[in-house]
Amino acid sequence: MTRKLWLGLGAGALFVIGIVGGAAWFQFAGPDASPADPDHSAQVILGHTIYVSRCAACHGLHLEGQPNWRQRLPNGRLPAPPHDADGHTWHHPDRQLFKMVKNGLASFVPGYQTDMPIFRNVLSDEEIWAVLAYIKSRWPPHVREVQSRIGREAGDGAAPP
Repeated sequence: MTRKLWLGLGAGALFVIGIVGGAAWFQFAGPDASPADPDHSAQVILGHTIYVSRCAACHGLHLEGQPNWRQRLPNGRLPAPPHDADGHTWHHPDRQLFKMVKNGLASFVPGYQTDMPIFRNVLSDEEIWAVLAYIKSRWPPHVREVQSRIGREAGDGAAPP
């Protein structure tokens, strides 16, 4: 077999392992488990795969966001923010991040204009949680702890919204 074929088979196997592992995690995780677990390797692998294909074009391959993300564009919209520790994603509890991805930012601020698509009919709940797990896995420990505390104070739990 050629090297290209082996790489393709390996990537496919990782994808299947990620889906199976992620499904097992969601099925058997305890009631105190976070829906987006940055320490769960199968969920993070699945989240990375989805992030690269669905999010990286705007938010950056390395979660760096678009340049000047705090400055409005000529159309009045903001560029895509970073999801790394330099951004503000970690200032939000998991449940709020989930709802932003699934239902759009206008679900929080009616009439808010953004270039970010709504993923309700594109990604499953499990896939959205996996993307969030991947993003969280890239944060340094102190940022993860602060974000986790924000989630606990907001009442985040394991059940999807």
